[in-house]
Amino acid sequence: MPGTRSSGLLALGGIAVAAVLAVLGHLEVNDDLNPWSLTVSDFAVSERGGVIDTAMAVLAAATVVLLPALRRAGAGRLAGLLLVAWSAGLMAAAVVPTNEPGLPMDTAAYLHRYASVVAFLALPVAGWLLARRLGGRAAGWVRGLALTSLVLAAAMVWSAYPGDRLLIGLAERLLILAEVALLAVVAATLAGRRTREAAAPRAWEHRHIAGVVLRDREVTPARGA
Repeated sequence: MPGTRSSGLLALGGIAVAAVLAVLGHLEVNDDLNPWSLTVSDFAVSERGGVIDTAMAVLAAATVVLLPALRRAGAGRLAGLLLVAWSAGLMAAAVVPTNEPGLPMDTAAYLHRYASVVAFLALPVAGWLLARRLGGRAAGWVRGLALTSLVLAAAMVWSAYPGDRLLIGLAERLLILAEVALLAVVAATLAGRRTREAAAPRAWEHRHIAGVVLRDREVTPARGA
C-alpha cells in the first residue's frame, strides 16, 4: 500500500497543528468569555477569521488526506461518505459564522449549527464502521471513542434544549477531544501499517530461502557416491 504511511503521518501532523491552534484561539479571546458555558463557536465568533476557524479547516483537510489510504485499506463506501460529511461540516462551520453570544440566531447561525451537528454525528459513526478494518487494539480504541462521542453528543443536545445550556461548553469540548482522539488513532494506525506490512514479506522471504536451502541439501547426492 504505497503512500499509506505518509498519509497517516501527514494527517497526524495536521491534527497536531489544529489542536495547537485551537488552544491558542482560547488564549486570545476576551477574558469575560466562559469556556464552560460558551461553545467553541462562541469563542471563534469573537475573532472572525482567527485561529479557531483555521484549526477547523486544518482538521478537515487532515481528514481528506486520510481518505485515499482508507480506501486502499478496504474501508467501505459509507464510512468514506461519512468522513466527507465530517470534513464538509467542519469547513462550513469554519467559513459560516454563528451569531454573537446572546443575540438571536440568523440564517448563517443556523447553517453553522447544523453543519456542526452533521460533523459531530458523522465522525463517530464512520469510526465505528472503520474499526473492523483497522483491527487489533486500534479497533477497540476507535469503538470506545465512537461510543464516548455519541454519549457526549447526546449530553450536548440535552444541554442545548431542555438543559438551558448547562455546561454546554464543557460538553462540547469533551466531545471535540474524543472525536479528535478518534481521528488521531485512525491516522496513527495507518502511519504504522506500511512498516508492519513491509516486515511480513521480508519474514516470508527469509523462511522461503531457508526452506529452499534445506530442500537442496536433502536432494543433492553426496560426492563420490
